[in-house]
Amino acid sequence: MVLDALARLTEERVDHRFKGLPPDAAGLTVGELAAQRRNLFTDGFTTPLLALSAERLEHNLAALETYAERHGLAFAPHGKTSMAPQLFQRQIERGAWGITLAVPHQARVARAYGIRRIFLANELVDAAALRWVAAEQDADPAFRFVCYVDSVRGVELMDAALTASGASRPVDVVVELGAGEGARTGVRTEAECAAVADAVAGARTLRLVGVAGYEGEVPGADPERVRAWLRRLVALAVDFDKAGRFAGLDEIVVSAGGSAWFDAVADVFAEAPELSAPVLKLLRSGAYVSHDDGHYERLTPFNRVPREGGLEPAFRLWTQVVSRPTAEQAFTNAGKRDAAYDLDLPVAKVVSRDGAERPATGIEVTGLSDQHAWLRTSGEADLEVGDWVGLGLSHPCTSFDKWVLIPVAEADGTVVDYIRTFF
Repeated sequence: MVLDALARLTEERVDHRFKGLPPDAAGLTVGELAAQRRNLFTDGFTTPLLALSAERLEHNLAALETYAERHGLAFAPHGKTSMAPQLFQRQIERGAWGITLAVPHQARVARAYGIRRIFLANELVDAAALRWVAAEQDADPAFRFVCYVDSVRGVELMDAALTASGASRPVDVVVELGAGEGARTGVRTEAECAAVADAVAGARTLRLVGVAGYEGEVPGADPERVRAWLRRLVALAVDFDKAGRFAGLDEIVVSAGGSAWFDAVADVFAEAPELSAPVLKLLRSGAYVSHDDGHYERLTPFNRVPREGGLEPAFRLWTQVVSRPTAEQAFTNAGKRDAAYDLDLPVAKVVSRDGAERPATGIEVTGLSDQHAWLRTSGEADLEVGDWVGLGLSHPCTSFDKWVLIPVAEADGTVVDYIRTFF
């Protein structure tokens, strides 16, 4: 089923919906175009064009697989980053326990492409979505779904919706511990966590299977504060277990881990004591798959523990110089519609002219319009109208979501695959 669904992606016809693809490829299937192994720079692709590095993508997939195995962590990478079933499948093949998601639509995409374990790192109180979850569980005994709860009211809404749907299997939930005052979702105190757990125990349609949270929301996050919060999370699991809240479970879920602090998660989870059932220590980092040239380049834990490995920025946004009005200014044809800009502006990395690539020396992106990048150029910048400028991007989550079909290119520009996204 999974392979059949993924194979159907290659049967989609190339047309005007897909930015940057060669106009003369219109009418071909995606699979037929991939089989032609066209060159990104010489075989008809148009700018702006987002591409993924085949080699760097493979490197990143392997890096987190190795890290999780080394530290005894299960891994459910956050799928909201890419919303690309082909990448979900590659992550599963690399040993992922399942896929983390954030909202019902994303879960439906994952299920359409055969994902059998979904961790919804969010509260879910939408009655229509809960009916869908119940139907999926009832139709497929092998499907595992887990989501957050952080309020008695939320538990009551879930129970009412699932009862009305006639659900035959309970939905697994974890109590979300908030990261602190002023943080995002999650229960603020241990006493309130116990009240939410009591409410779950009283709901026929729900089953408490663990605790979870997101350390990236810890106010003023630094190693000491993040580890202190992670120890609170582990202590909550221990307290719940001592109180018998996990009685009868085959495993207890303890989950955390974004892309900035997975080293702290690994360290603190390694300290966790044995509980009444085996503990599924579930890491959820997602941005690693493409990494970036900005936010996560600065924050990756591999900067702190380089002996553990490293990640490589896999995205390159190719854009073309369309105007050079002064010696200090140039404009390319990619802007807010094409590039992530919510955390940092793109960074000029390379210039390509007549097949020769060189560093983008003396070139700085200073702003974005809808369809233009504003470049400031110094005297050392060698830049002409018609040159291709390769931009590095910051924040994978808002890079993937602007592109429906993304070429995967080898180092010499040969396009070997196309990644379909569903946002």
